[in-house]
Amino acid sequence: MASERILAMQAKAWPFEEARKLVERYKDAPPSKGYVLFETGYGPSGLPHIGTFGEVVRTTMVRQAFRRLSDLPTRLFAFSDDMDGLRKVPENVPNREMLREHLGKPLTTVPDPFGKFESFGHHNNAMLRGFLDGFGFEYEFQSASEWYRSGRFDEALLEVLRKYDEIMAVMLPSLREERQQSYSPFLPLSPSTGRVLQVPILAHDVAAGTITFTDEDGKTIEQPVTGGRAKLQWKPDWAMRWHALGVDYEMAGKDLIPSVQLAGKICRILGGPPPEGFNYELFLDEKGEKISKSKGNGLSVEEWLTYAPPESLSLFMFQKPRTAKRLYFDAIPRAVDDYLAFLEKFPQENAALRLENPVWHIHDGKPPAAGSPLGFNILLNLAGVCNSEEKAVLWGFISRYAPGATPESQPLLDRLVGHAIAYYRDFVKPKKRYRPANEMEKQALAELLAELEKLPADADDETIQYQFYEVGKRHPFADLRAWFKALYEVLLGQEQGPRWGTFAKLYGLGEMKTLIRRALEGEDLAAA
Repeated sequence: MASERILAMQAKAWPFEEARKLVERYKDAPPSKGYVLFETGYGPSGLPHIGTFGEVVRTTMVRQAFRRLSDLPTRLFAFSDDMDGLRKVPENVPNREMLREHLGKPLTTVPDPFGKFESFGHHNNAMLRGFLDGFGFEYEFQSASEWYRSGRFDEALLEVLRKYDEIMAVMLPSLREERQQSYSPFLPLSPSTGRVLQVPILAHDVAAGTITFTDEDGKTIEQPVTGGRAKLQWKPDWAMRWHALGVDYEMAGKDLIPSVQLAGKICRILGGPPPEGFNYELFLDEKGEKISKSKGNGLSVEEWLTYAPPESLSLFMFQKPRTAKRLYFDAIPRAVDDYLAFLEKFPQENAALRLENPVWHIHDGKPPAAGSPLGFNILLNLAGVCNSEEKAVLWGFISRYAPGATPESQPLLDRLVGHAIAYYRDFVKPKKRYRPANEMEKQALAELLAELEKLPADADDETIQYQFYEVGKRHPFADLRAWFKALYEVLLGQEQGPRWGTFAKLYGLGEMKTLIRRALEGEDLAAA
C-alpha cells in the first residue's frame, strides 16, 4: 500500500494529477464534515445524454485515484437541478403540446410526457440513475427540489440574502445592460401559478428573510426565500450549493469557465472555498456541432452499448479529456480495439506503468485477467465477408482459429461478436461498395492466389501475411498501401480493413482462396 501511494504521487495520468489537488487542499487538516465531497451536476430539462455519463465516469476516476493517495473518506453526489423551470420543450419527447402549458414551472411539478413518473423531472432523474446504476457507479443521488423544499438549503439561502449586495456586485458586470435592470439572484415561485419567476425583486428584508416582487396576477407579494418558495439563478445556485454542501471537487465543460469563475467568487463571499476541478472539452456530433440534451443529437449511452461493451465507452471518456472529440458511431470500433490493446498490455507492465494504463482507471486498479483473442474490427470484417448476422456462423470460424474457444470460455469475445454483428448490420453493410479489379489488380490477385495455393492448410498468420506483402511488392502499385486498399475494395467492399494474414487465418485459408477466385471470375461478392 505504501509503495503504491508513492507511485501514485508520481503518476502522470490526469486523474492522479487532479487527485493531488485534493491532497494539497487538506494537507494541514481533514475536512470538518468528515469526508471529501465530489459532485457532478445534471440539468434534467431534457433526457440524460452521454455527456452526463462522461462527467460522472471522469469524476469517479479522480475519486479512485484520490483513494490511492489519502485515507480520508469520500462521497460522490450526483446532483440534479430539478428545481429549474422548464425553459423550452425538448424536441425528442412525446406530448410536446402538453408540456408547453407548463413552461416555467419547476421540472418536478411538470407532468411526465411519457406518463410513467410523478413528473418530467422525476422521469429524467430516473433515466439518469438507471444508466449510472447500469455502470455500477458508487454515488448518492441528490435532488435540488428535495433540498430546497425540505429546508436543508434554508441557512445558505439566508446567507445569500445577507450578502445580497455583494453578490449583485459580482453578477451585474457579467450581464447585458438590459438584463442588469431586472436581475436578482433570487427567483421566487409564484404563489398563484407555481412558475419560477424571472422578475425584478422590489425589496429584500434580511431580518424577515423575505423578498418582495410582483406576481403574474399583478399583486405585490412579500415571500420568504426559504422552504422552497424561491430558488436561485443558476450561477449563484451553483455557488450556494458548493458552500452549503462543502463540495471539494467538481469538473465542468470548457464553455462554463466564466461561470465557474463567477460561482467561485460568490462561494467565497458566502464564506467557503470553491471546489477543485478542471474544465473538459465538449463532445461534438457527426457534423462537428456541440451535443445538446434538447436536440438529442450525438450518441446516447444506450446506443453505444448496443454496438460496444461499456468498458470501451469509459476508455473514450478517459482519453484526452481536454480535447474536443467527435462522439459518433464511427468512434466505436477504435475505442473497442484500443481497450483490448490496453487490457492485453496490463499484465506485462510494471507497477508504475499500470497506473498510467487506462484500464487501471476504468476498473479501479483491478482489470479483468482475460481479454479477447480477436479484435472488434476483424470481427466486423468476418461478419461482412460471411454476410451473416448469426453469432453461431461467426463462432464456427472463431473456434477453428482459436481451438477450445467457446462463448462460455470467452465471454468478452462472445459479447464482441454480438456487438460486431449489430454494428456491421447498421453501419458497415449499408455502405459496402464492391468494385471489380482492374487488369493490374487481377494479375496481382492471380499471383496471390497461386502463392496461397502453395501454403499448407495450417499455415500461420505471419506466413500468410508474408505472401500478401511479397505479391504487392512485385506489381507496380504506388506503394503497399495502395495494394492493400485495392484488396479491401475488391474483396471486402470497403476502403479499410484488417491485417490480411490474421484475417485469412480466421476466415480460413481455403475460404480466402475461394473469395479471391470469385473476385477473379467477376462474381458479385455482395451476394451470399
